Amino acid sequence: MLSPSKFHIVLVEPEIPPNTGSIARLCGATNSVLHLIHPLGFSTDDKHLKRAGLDYWKHVDIHHWDDLNSFLLEADERKLYFLTTKTDVPYTTAQYSPGDIIVFGKETKGLPEEIRTLYSDRCYTIPMENPNIRSINLAMAAGIVLYEALRQNNQ
Repeated sequence: MLSPSKFHIVLVEPEIPPNTGSIARLCGATNSVLHLIHPLGFSTDDKHLKRAGLDYWKHVDIHHWDDLNSFLLEADERKLYFLTTKTDVPYTTAQYSPGDIIVFGKETKGLPEEIRTLYSDRCYTIPMENPNIRSINLAMAAGIVLYEALRQNNQ
């Protein structure tokens, strides 16, 4: 069961160790839960991953899942928020509450199309002014959205 009192960050098949390490550190700092959806593009023993998380890695609540479907079977659909560049709905329009689940896709491909279609009413984006930039860094995106959720809840 997912904790109803904490925010949850889900990384679907992350590929870049420093991004995951930075997000793990972010989750530790905010007392949020990190969920890693396999397959991962690296080993969690990777020295770059641990360097990005520094000595905080052991203090982060991390859960591993075999695949996205396994995770979604355990999640309350009403608590899901999917971040994608394939929508125009700003992440700031969502009303976040503790227990919410913020899902990010892999760095090179984003979220699977079938997930974006199935949950189209729960997809949000981080607006970007420059049309020449495809997306922002995954760790930065996670920080932006998580801190908006915390701000909305006076945390």
